[in-house]
Amino acid sequence: MENNKINLKNNLSTKIPVFPLSNFIVFPNTTVPLNIFEPRYLKMTEDAMASNRLIGMIQPKKSGDLRNPDLFDVGCVCRIVSFNETDDGRYIIIIKGINRFKILNEVENNKIYRELNVDYRLYENDKDAEQEEFEFKKIEKIMEELKSLFRKRGYEINWKDLEGQNVYQTLSALSMASPFTIMEKQILLETKNLEERKKKFEQILSTYSSEFYNTKTLQ
Repeated sequence: MENNKINLKNNLSTKIPVFPLSNFIVFPNTTVPLNIFEPRYLKMTEDAMASNRLIGMIQPKKSGDLRNPDLFDVGCVCRIVSFNETDDGRYIIIIKGINRFKILNEVENNKIYRELNVDYRLYENDKDAEQEEFEFKKIEKIMEELKSLFRKRGYEINWKDLEGQNVYQTLSALSMASPFTIMEKQILLETKNLEERKKKFEQILSTYSSEFYNTKTLQ
């Protein structure tokens, strides 16, 4: 009998299909588009659409088998909120982050994609995270340093849209879009709350000071 329990607090399955994607993180209450073209993830998307529309997004490590790399411990379960098929057979989907999870173990299956048993309890307050009281002025320094970093890296971002969001949405979007390394993004993903994420952001940005701009290689 398959272990596919439902987490009663947030009505999420604790057994989820997983899409390892390098240098890509998703936070709860954020939406991002995905272009699905690899056969195993086309099948994963089809199966998700036929059931609960849930897929787990997680970063792979640079270890393990090339096709099935080792995974970081923490990812985010997402719901497919938009689905379109292109003329050449690709799927263009939009996913919305629901809740972060910690891996318990990988499921042995006969499918062409991977599945995980996961635990949401470490991040059980994710659904309330966007309501945290946090003044925008507390991240003004982060915004200014990131604007400088983005200019130096040639990155473009709509700062007006970001500044029109609340602090949770802004820090989440910047965590996802910033030209940080895989490990740095993972550190941001695993933060428990906005205050901790702000502090980690400041620590990471300090390593991108002017003397490092020309020497630090992005992963």
